[in-house]
Amino acid sequence: MSQLSIYHNPRCSKSRQTLQLLSEHGQQPEVIEYLKTPLDITDVLALKDKLGVDSVRDFMRVKEAEYKELNLAKVEDEKALAKAITDHPKLLERPIVVKDGRAKIGRPPENVLELL
Repeated sequence: MSQLSIYHNPRCSKSRQTLQLLSEHGQQPEVIEYLKTPLDITDVLALKDKLGVDSVRDFMRVKEAEYKELNLAKVEDEKALAKAITDHPKLLERPIVVKDGRAKIGRPPENVLELL
């Protein structure tokens, strides 16, 4: 059986709903509370590949105050965007579920069912 994990924020309703949905489908993922244990740059860039997106920005919370304060809309360097998530984990979109080298953002929560 392959490892299933979720980057989770217990204060986020979508994150809680996604975790519950996984449980309802008999899954017990490793729960990574990324606000308590921030990702490093390598992890962020690996998530980009697993999500199959063009840019780290595609899984950043662009409406967060930190995004605007750091002027990240003008940043093009992927490592700099990854470092912003490392330094300000609140910028990571949530939840993200990972399995078998693939990842999905749980917005809506049903998106993650494609991984099961």
